[in-house]
Order: sequence, then structure tokens, then C-alpha cells
Amino acid sequence: MNDKETAAIADWSCTVNGRAVALQLPQARRLLDIIREDLGLTGTKRSCEIGRCGACMVLVDGAPVNACLMMAYQCAGRTLVTIEGIANEDDLHPVQRAFLEEGGYQCGYCTPGMIVSVKALLDAKPNPSFEEVEEALSGNLCRCTGYGGILRAVHRAIEEGQSRP
Repeated sequence: MNDKETAAIADWSCTVNGRAVALQLPQARRLLDIIREDLGLTGTKRSCEIGRCGACMVLVDGAPVNACLMMAYQCAGRTLVTIEGIANEDDLHPVQRAFLEEGGYQCGYCTPGMIVSVKALLDAKPNPSFEEVEEALSGNLCRCTGYGGILRAVHRAIEEGQSRP
């Protein structure tokens, strides 16, 4: 950490996966680094680091965002949900289950970001059109599956209704 970063350290707090979090950190620290390094939530993946792949997708106040592009000061006081916060202790979220059952993954690297994006879409619009699904996933890249399993998983989640919070 350089002198400029040290001088910018401040109290930072928000809610992450339903629990209050308070840290002292540089306000210009990236949300991706906070999630992975400070909170130990490694389901949010580090990949392109320029907001093009969606591997680091998280929900901020219910909206999908690339954690690699968001700074600590931008999410202070807000509610964050990572892939670890989507399932409850007893069961997978219906979107997660659909990805598992429909083979919506291969290597799994993009899967957390895909699931976060799909959950956000279906929370906002439970019965989206094909074009709306494509638009919602346009910020998520998969280099393995060819998207067939991913789209089957999304449509299964739509059919089964994923309204569980």
C-alpha cells in the first residue's frame, strides 16, 4: 500500500449476504478485492478485471454489477449479495438447482456470475422474453459450454418459478 492509499483508509460498512460488515480500508479499494481478500468469499471470480466477462458479478441493492469496476466508497451502506448469499443454508436457490440439473456449467468459472445475473433478471421479471434473457446475460461470457446448458437452465428456472428470495 502506498502513502496515498494509507491516507485514504476509512471506516467502511455495508450488508453482505445478510450480515453487517464493518472494515477499515481504502475507499478506492475495489469491491472485488474486498469480497475475495477481506471477506474470503471466493465464489466471486477474478477474471478480466475490466468489466467485460461477468465472472465477478454480484448484486448491489438487487442490481447486478461487476465487482471489478466498483469501488468501496460506491457500495458503502448498501446491500451486497454474492453467489454465497444466494442459496440458503438448507437448499440451493432454484436458479442454482436449474444450472446444476441442466448442465449450465462446464469448468464452472463463469457460473457464479451467470447465476447472479439470472437471479437479478428473474427477481425483476419472472417471465422474461428470450431477448430479455439474452440481454441480461450479455455481460457474462462463457468459454466452455456454448450457452446451450445455460439457456436451458434459465428456461427451467423460469418454468419452475424461482420466486424464493
